[in-house]
Amino acid sequence: MNELAAVGLVGAGPGDPDLLTVRAARLLAAADVVVHDALVGDGVLALVPPTAELIDVGKRPGRPVPQELISTLLVELARSGRRVVRLKGGDPYVFGRGGEEAQALIDAGVEFEVVPGITSAVAAPAAAGIPVTHRGVSAAVTVVTGHRRRGEPDVDWRSLAKVGGTVVVLMGVAQRGAIAAELIAGGLDPATPVAAVRSATTPDEVVARCRLDELAVAPIEAPAVIVIGAVAAMQLRADGEVQGRGVGQRSTNSQS
Repeated sequence: MNELAAVGLVGAGPGDPDLLTVRAARLLAAADVVVHDALVGDGVLALVPPTAELIDVGKRPGRPVPQELISTLLVELARSGRRVVRLKGGDPYVFGRGGEEAQALIDAGVEFEVVPGITSAVAAPAAAGIPVTHRGVSAAVTVVTGHRRRGEPDVDWRSLAKVGGTVVVLMGVAQRGAIAAELIAGGLDPATPVAAVRSATTPDEVVARCRLDELAVAPIEAPAVIVIGAVAAMQLRADGEVQGRGVGQRSTNSQS
């Protein structure tokens, strides 16, 4: 994989620039324009050459950016002859809309490549000392979105409660009360451990821990990754520090 495609759909990982893949760093260094999301960390953006144009298309409250507009922008930039990096937090194909952008590029006949990134679904728990699977504790992990577009059917949380293992919820902070209520209604123990990790792998990392029946009132700010299951009580950190015993308590050593 030596040749550079017109567009790179690149995963920026969870935040720490050291967690970028070598291929991702190489494409950033060669980019003429970088179209990035709101969740891409400043440390990663600092790797963009000063000669490259930065275009922020991050979706924020009160500032929605239509996905169709982003896809059209990628096609137009590529056709202008510039090397384009579409930089997305985590992995492009894990709730990153990367598949929709790839399809738009295929339809337009634009050459592209996908550079996987470390998804926050596993990186955020790992940064907090939580393995999403652990022998004798959890033999499965389900990654699910807590955000649905208007008109789309909601996740069947009650059925998910019966699956077992670990549930990792992305984009679920705003709906955490409803999610907890549905999981409990589906049979999940109200005392099930929960951890929420915000700004994982960065100096601003915060870990909140609580029980499932406390999740609705836990002071958790978005964006955060919510981990539900027995593994959420684990705190396997090399520094030996114990994190967040209380709901919303900041990690004693939050830098990874």
